[in-house]
Amino acid sequence: MANRRVVVTGVGMLSAVGAGREATWQALLAGTNGIRPITRVETADLPTRVAGEVPEFDLSTYLDRKEAKRMDRFTHLAVMASGEALEHSGLDVAADADEIGCMIGSGIGGMETLEQEFKVFFERPTRVSPFLVPMFIPDMAAGQTSIRFGLRGPNFNTVSACASGADAIGTSFETIRRGDAVAMVTGGAEASVTRMTIAAFAASRALSRNNDPETASRPFDLDRDGFVLGEGAGILVLEDREHAEARGAAILAEVTSYAQSADAFHVTQPSEGGEGAARAMRLALKKAGISPAEIDYINAHGTSTPLNDKFETMSLKAVFGESAPGIPISSSKSMFGHTLGAAGGLEAAVAVLSIRDQKIHQTLHLLTPDPDCDLDYVPGAPRDLALKYAMSNSLGFGGHNSCLIFNRYEG
Repeated sequence: MANRRVVVTGVGMLSAVGAGREATWQALLAGTNGIRPITRVETADLPTRVAGEVPEFDLSTYLDRKEAKRMDRFTHLAVMASGEALEHSGLDVAADADEIGCMIGSGIGGMETLEQEFKVFFERPTRVSPFLVPMFIPDMAAGQTSIRFGLRGPNFNTVSACASGADAIGTSFETIRRGDAVAMVTGGAEASVTRMTIAAFAASRALSRNNDPETASRPFDLDRDGFVLGEGAGILVLEDREHAEARGAAILAEVTSYAQSADAFHVTQPSEGGEGAARAMRLALKKAGISPAEIDYINAHGTSTPLNDKFETMSLKAVFGESAPGIPISSSKSMFGHTLGAAGGLEAAVAVLSIRDQKIHQTLHLLTPDPDCDLDYVPGAPRDLALKYAMSNSLGFGGHNSCLIFNRYEG
């Protein structure tokens, strides 16, 4: 059956503001800052010394010690968030294992493992771990998650930089829609707080040079100077609507549409005026069959970099026109940092929970208005909001633009 309706029945999250779905969501609503001095690696000789690290969590919930040692941290995060999302959904995997798949995006994969093994390689090449390849390749978040939970349906990994998690969700939505699965465990995972990652992004001048945790990540603020690295995972359980209704699932939201575009412009900079992002949003609205004025909330890409925030604002104005100033827009990265390939997963989860609770979180650290970013970026406090349609945007190095739209489920 083609063009099935697809709903969200489970959410799992780990982020710098909380190790778990409700911990993360309530921290966002409370305006909690998850940016802190880095503890996982030595930073004395690095230009950036703050990041969004996930608080301690109990791996034994879903992994035994032997299994965990053969996985990189990004896979740990993926498995943990996927387990939480599956429990939240109440899905009986064993009943439909062949039709339940897994797609999890990651922008850089097992960088922590790769760095550690490079040290071994340069000292004694023959001592490189036999688990190096299956620990660092980006598809192992999806691969190991499918193994751990017995998901025998479509299995795939998306790598589209900071759009990876959103593309995984969009691809999973389309997989269910065309009838290739009844459910998908999907989103993004990243463990990016490593010495090489910090050094590389700092060298490209993408990272903030502000090492004050209280003001480093400040999307849309006049004094922003770059993004702050974060780690985490955001996973959704997407399900065929009829399958979810038949088992009496609690439906959190419906996936309305998904669209992509390419800037075809530059390896790191967004296209002038945000033209590429605007095309993705327009296409998502067209596929959804709704007008720009019907969008009630936008979770922005909002990285805290000078060009992204300016051009994203321009793209929103181009798409939403007269409606743009009246749409609340917030950046989750203001609190948990830029989680790279996990960002689209985490921020889609935020959009779903916003619909569930009819609340949106603020953009933290938005203290000095930027004349170039003059839309309603929700400074100061969260808001109660009558919310039917929510949009989540993800924009990646290489010119990848992805747009997801969710709606309140009304049967």
